[in-house]
Amino acid sequence: MVHPVHPDTPNPPPSPDPPSKTASECGKRDKGDARRVVTAAGATDYPGCRVLVLIGSGETSPTMVTVHRDLLSRLGRRRPQALLLATPYAFQENAARVSARAHRYFADSVGLEVRIAPGTSHDAGAEVAPPMAEETAYGAGSSGPGLDGYDGEQSREAADIRSADWVFAGPGSPSYALAHWRTGPVGAALRERILAGDGLTVLASAAAATAGQFTLPVYEIYKAGGAPRWLAGLDLLGALGLRVAVIPHYDNAEGGHYDTRYCYLGERRLAVMERELPADAAVLGVDEHTAVLIDLRTNGIEIRGRGAVTVRRAGGSTILPTGTSLSVADLRALVLGTKPTGSGARPQPAGADADVGTGAGAPADQAAGAPSVPLPVPLPEVMVEAERGFGVAAGGRDAAAMVAVILALETAIKQWEADTDEDQGTEQARALLRSLIGRLGRTARDGLTDPRDRLRPAVEPLIALRNTLRAQRNFAAADAIRHALTAAGLDLSDTPDDTRWETEETVRPGRDPPRPLHIHHVAGRLGPAAA
Repeated sequence: MVHPVHPDTPNPPPSPDPPSKTASECGKRDKGDARRVVTAAGATDYPGCRVLVLIGSGETSPTMVTVHRDLLSRLGRRRPQALLLATPYAFQENAARVSARAHRYFADSVGLEVRIAPGTSHDAGAEVAPPMAEETAYGAGSSGPGLDGYDGEQSREAADIRSADWVFAGPGSPSYALAHWRTGPVGAALRERILAGDGLTVLASAAAATAGQFTLPVYEIYKAGGAPRWLAGLDLLGALGLRVAVIPHYDNAEGGHYDTRYCYLGERRLAVMERELPADAAVLGVDEHTAVLIDLRTNGIEIRGRGAVTVRRAGGSTILPTGTSLSVADLRALVLGTKPTGSGARPQPAGADADVGTGAGAPADQAAGAPSVPLPVPLPEVMVEAERGFGVAAGGRDAAAMVAVILALETAIKQWEADTDEDQGTEQARALLRSLIGRLGRTARDGLTDPRDRLRPAVEPLIALRNTLRAQRNFAAADAIRHALTAAGLDLSDTPDDTRWETEETVRPGRDPPRPLHIHHVAGRLGPAAA
């Protein structure tokens, strides 16, 4: 019989590491044996697949589809039992919408049917807002105490967490999730999955921040102005001898001119908080759109996605780029500040800015052994490319290319709509889409022919007149013609032999067309000498 572990109970010392294999090697080894074994205690066991995954962000975005599908393939089950814990965002007014979007993402993009479970506790405390959803996957309200001392609803939920093939928790508030998980049976059930369970445990964004011994209360510090401090985390990684603070969104660059790296902390606040960590602890930073796959059977670790994982201690950073494979013993050595046996890591001296400003926008290498295919691009990058591509197409008078850019942007918006991260810019992308459609409409109105062809019969006689006036040294009248043509949106360049002209639209493609040229723009400014 499995006994629940109280969240405050210290983890046992880590057992010696077996010979390390990567998570992908484990998946290949065990893929052929997908038989479900039922132990005498009634617990389920799928031999060979016991993986903890930490995702920095983008957990329900196109960038993580390949990672999710690869992980599911390692289960070797056609219909895995999948449980999504809504706890981190359960207090939000849009909690039901976030759940629906996550459910749709995993069903449509990953091929996984998930069941939503609240993962909340009735003992979270009066200072914690109650979850928005009254009805749960287990019915409304309590149904009496279970064998573990919690009410029946929470006991059944904890049992399902222990036996599920796949458990996921993602965006929201780390401190809110902790308030519920530490006071109820969920935290203990998650720890038991790490210590002796089976299947996939995927913690992303806010939920990933709870996995270490120290947790960042990002809402309280970044949004409410609270003093920088650590909360006691679930310490799921303590079972591996890793005394860390997990910081997702590590390379965030949303702040633009101000520092939002390190999950919106910035360097100044992280440096303050880092000094509060024990000497044998470190920060484990996971970049956006990046995943850490830890095989709990083989103690192999893989870095997947678009960014990197950073081990930071005493201000110095060691970067593990995507594609890196290492053992838990190697990572433990980095956390303790000793030299690992070899991992492909890139050390950074204390005080150096590790990959400052790269954000999620600089794709890293493909994971080791992964097929060489382009990684999906985050939506902000899609928007930048769409605006650039539309401008090029407009400058080239290529209607088909302009339409293709609009359709590609519309497709990307649809793909990203399922993402539970509200900061990915879907509203801004829709605004850009409307803007491009408007520009396409103006192009259709004005035609795709070169505007110089339409203007040439009016412009070239005026330029010839201007050249004559200049030859007569009537510079005032010649300048009047130049000013009138410039005001109409033309760009004139005088050469020793001729005067060349372009429209602003051809000089700077993608801009609105110039205002029409009328002869009164010139006539009113010519003096008697021009007659």
